[in-house]
Order: sequence, then C-alpha cells, then structure tokens
Amino acid sequence: MDQPVRELSYAQAIQEAMAIAMEQDERVFLMGEDIGVYGGAFQVTGDLVERFGADRVIDTPISELGGAGVAVGAAVTGLRPIFEFQFSDFATLAMEQIVNQAAKMRYMLGGAVSVPVVMRFPAGSGTGAAAQHSQSLEAWLGHVPGLKVIQPATPHDAKGMLLAAVADPDPVMIFEHKLLYKMKGPVPEGYYTVPIGKAEIRREGRDLTIVATSIMVHKALEAAKTLEAEGIDVEVVDLRTIRPMDTQTVIDSVKKTSRLLCVYEGVKTLGVGAEVSAAIAESDAFDFLDAPIVRLGGAETPIPYNPELEKATVPQVPDILKAARDLVSGRR
Repeated sequence: MDQPVRELSYAQAIQEAMAIAMEQDERVFLMGEDIGVYGGAFQVTGDLVERFGADRVIDTPISELGGAGVAVGAAVTGLRPIFEFQFSDFATLAMEQIVNQAAKMRYMLGGAVSVPVVMRFPAGSGTGAAAQHSQSLEAWLGHVPGLKVIQPATPHDAKGMLLAAVADPDPVMIFEHKLLYKMKGPVPEGYYTVPIGKAEIRREGRDLTIVATSIMVHKALEAAKTLEAEGIDVEVVDLRTIRPMDTQTVIDSVKKTSRLLCVYEGVKTLGVGAEVSAAIAESDAFDFLDAPIVRLGGAETPIPYNPELEKATVPQVPDILKAARDLVSGRR
C-alpha cells in the first residue's frame, strides 16, 4: 500500500532545512531580527531557538549592515551563518557587506578564503506592505559576480535549495516570495539537495515557452491550464536560479516551441527577463523564433499600498493569458 505523500508549507520546509543543517553541522547558526522568541517576522524560524538555544539562533539589533557584516565575518572564519532579513527591501541597507565584501573576498584574496554565508530575503508584493516592503530586488544582486542568487518556487525546492546553499562555499542569496510561505506541497523527509544553477521544466508544451520565477511559476501554470482548453500547449520553465542562470534549458525549450514569454515580478526594465531574452538573442535559438520575445514584468512604479493598485503593478494570470494568446496568434 502506497504511503501518503507528506506535505509541508513553504515556511515549514525552510524551517526543517535549517534544523537539519544545524543538527548535522555545529558551525551552522541563524541570525536575524526577531528570529528568536518571536520566531521571525513571517514565523519561519518558529521554535528553533527552543531547540538549539539562543547562542545558535541569535536575535540581532535593528541594523542590517551590522548583522550582515557579522555574518560575513563569521563565514570567513569558518562558520556557516544563515542571516534572515525581515524584508528583502532591507538589503539596501547592507549592500556594502553583500556586494563589496561577501561577493569579492574569495577573488581579492586569491582563493585563500571562502565566504559560505546564506542570506534569506522575504520578497515580493501581495501583503499590503507598500513601497518600502514589497520589492523584488533579485536582479540587483544577480548583477554581482561572486554571489549566487536563487528563487525557490515550491516547498520541495525551498528545502533542497537551502540545504544546497548551506553546503556551498560561496555566498548564496535566497529570495523567498512572502505569498509562498503558506503554500503546501510534497517535501521528502531527511536530507536532500536541489542543485543551484539548474532550471526545472514544470510543464512540457510545444506552442510557447514561458520562463517564470518564484510565484510567477504558479501563475504561469494556472494560465497554462486555461490555454490548454483553447488548444495552446504551453511549456513552463521554472528558472529557480538567477545566478548562475541555466540558459541551456531555456534555449532547448525555445528551439522546441519557437516562442518565448518571460514572466517575473521585478520591474520589467533591466530585470531577469531581460537577461533571459538576451541569452536567447545571442544563441542559436534565435533562428528558431517565430515571434518577438515578450517580457512581462513589474510596472515602472513603486508598489502601492492600495490592494487593487498593488495587483495592477505586477503580472497577474489575465496578463499572462493575454500575452500568450497574442504571441501564439501572431499579434505580438
């Protein structure tokens, strides 16, 4: 008799990954604002302070620059810190440590040191948190050599990619969409990893490739179901990693479908979709295109507080449907 598949929420999967990492390696510890007794701004850390103690689940002062600096320094000395930002927007306060220190130390010191730090960023809109707490800044950090930047879209990947990040010798930035924290899905027990730098085809199709990131993967899959009923067969590629980007999977998909739609929540200009589009334009997949590449990204505006305006600033399922129909029909 088949055993029922175990399901965890995205947040539970992350918490389990951190617990496993801490159990297996005493060098792993957690840092962040209110992650101890309070359990984290989004309750992801939960009861880990009770399980591992306040010396391994450390509440930091309200200083992202200071906390990030301590995390980077600890990593250089041989520890493996996981530093949680309350909101991804607050990365702006720690860019000196992330961009000028963590990303460059291995290079500047000729490989004599590594910086095995993991930084977690609750990101994205949809919670009514307005302009300074709702941004998607993964493309910012993806621009920096020396950093690895990932966006798990499922509970399975959230656990496996976090464990891969902890084992990685270089700094890994994890962008976790806040609306995904309550989403449930199958998650294996025990230790496993999901490779950083490898995309995943979530749905195979022949008429159109949609490359999506984070929560947009789920919106693309929802749109694909509607389009299937209309006779449009969509392939959905979950990019998963922003840097290093798996362009080969996208190239192979575009060669099959001859059309490409990039869907991402970050602002359209200079976003993840721009890099994906350029990779196709510079590859032999360009000769297979039957229509121009289309980018569907966030609006050129700060995220509003009003819930209806907030929705209007980032791609929704109806926007994906329209763009896909236009592409396949030749209207784009």
